[in-house]
Amino acid sequence: QLQLVESGGGLVQPGGSLRLSCAASGFSLDYYAIGWFRQAPGKEREGVSCISRRDGSSFYADSVKGRFTISRDNAKNTVYLQMNSLKVEDTAVYYCAVQSMPFYGCSTYRAGTGFGSWGQGTQVTVSS
Repeated sequence: QLQLVESGGGLVQPGGSLRLSCAASGFSLDYYAIGWFRQAPGKEREGVSCISRRDGSSFYADSVKGRFTISRDNAKNTVYLQMNSLKVEDTAVYYCAVQSMPFYGCSTYRAGTGFGSWGQGTQVTVSS
């Protein structure tokens, strides 16, 4: 069974930090580009970050650039999203997914094209 499990969400005050984890089972994350996405109530899902398979390059939405860092621990088969300086507008359910189309890699992470094997998500709430 191919599965992704997100964890690490919670309630944090503005300016705080969280580290999200995306743990894979049934496949190795290092074979794929991995994206982080989020969806707030009443809004469409948006890509927030992606880490490339080929060269390990990282990509970020403008709204999180400089605050979020994506990383991968192949030994643990886990991808992380370190989130610093959190803002209220970061509140959302965060998901990770794998890119099923190697030709796309992270190039389509903003729209999520080709990404699948979605996890169940982890809730991030930023509130004072």
